Amino acid sequence: MSDEKILHIRPEEHSAKDIYKMMIGLVVPRPIAFVSTVSKAGVRNVAPFSFYNAICAAPPIVCFATGVRTPKPEEGLTAYKDTLGNIWETKEFVINVVTEDIAEAMNVAAAEVPPEIDEFEMAGLTAIPGEVVKAPRVAEARAQMECRLQQILPISDRAQGALLVIGEVVCFHVREDLFDNFRIDPKKLRAVGRMAGNGYVRTRDYFELVRPHNEAEARAELAREKLSPGK
Repeated sequence: MSDEKILHIRPEEHSAKDIYKMMIGLVVPRPIAFVSTVSKAGVRNVAPFSFYNAICAAPPIVCFATGVRTPKPEEGLTAYKDTLGNIWETKEFVINVVTEDIAEAMNVAAAEVPPEIDEFEMAGLTAIPGEVVKAPRVAEARAQMECRLQQILPISDRAQGALLVIGEVVCFHVREDLFDNFRIDPKKLRAVGRMAGNGYVRTRDYFELVRPHNEAEARAELAREKLSPGK
């Protein structure tokens, strides 16, 4: 056990901004959902969200949280992002996997801009049609997931609060060289993860651990770890 002093922090005693800063430093690395949508008026949108994950495979369900921000009427910005408004309207979206080669474009698309701005054009990305949904895909992404909205779950309507968007994947698009009997090669995918502040992380440096199947295997693995040099 480490001798370092442990801090005990109660959220109600601190600002939401400070708690947010701490959370994004502790919940790491986070996968990034690069979500593309289109409004009923036909304006395309693409934006990154790092409070994102998969829920289950039968059916394939994914979710991401979109935050509540302070409105800026003078800049044409409401409390909710355009992504959420488009999903409310159309009940569809696409999650594009963020990889090293599109990380900079993803960062450009993160800028807060009025709803009439097309982030595909702003970030230099190519929009291509979905096979099942009307929302566009990012052509440069190595994998995309077309989704239909299942539900939007309000979590908190305060600043730094969020709504959870839950969708069912109705079509997967994966570059063929990444795919091997439904396994994805992480070295070829080269996905990017989100850290705190301006930080990101590559996923090419990884290791494997074989999961024990029962108590006997678990105890045997623990004994091996204790005997291993340098442990």
